[in-house]
Amino acid sequence: MSPIKVQLINKSGNPAPAYATMQSAGMDVRAHLPEGSLTLAPGERRLIPTGLYMAIPEGYECQVRPRSGLALKHGVTVLNTPGTIDADYRGEVGIILINLGQSPFEIADGERIAQLVFAPCIQVGFEVVESLPSTDRGEGGFGHSGTK
Repeated sequence: MSPIKVQLINKSGNPAPAYATMQSAGMDVRAHLPEGSLTLAPGERRLIPTGLYMAIPEGYECQVRPRSGLALKHGVTVLNTPGTIDADYRGEVGIILINLGQSPFEIADGERIAQLVFAPCIQVGFEVVESLPSTDRGEGGFGHSGTK
């Protein structure tokens, strides 16, 4: 499969997002902190700038997802995961991070803070009806499939 083309402006001076391996789904994105660094206190959330601006092709979205290492080791994650960057957005990409850990977490300029995953995106039109077709599951919700 050939990659889709996404136009990118990088005002950060950091490396552009790139896949770490041939089979990677996400690209690491880095913090753009010209002041050098910032500290996220436990329970604190902040919008972290990246210095990146993109033109995502119509019919696609860019999902912002946590980095598993930051989540496991420090309790730092993307608050609105997955965040969505729409194809018609042209502003700077910002990452909403939250520190769910018990210690302050310092973010340095250029530190990898999240992943970007591009995906096809379709729009739907709702058809308002009075009833829905039945299924074997019916209205079974959370926990419906059991523990096996």
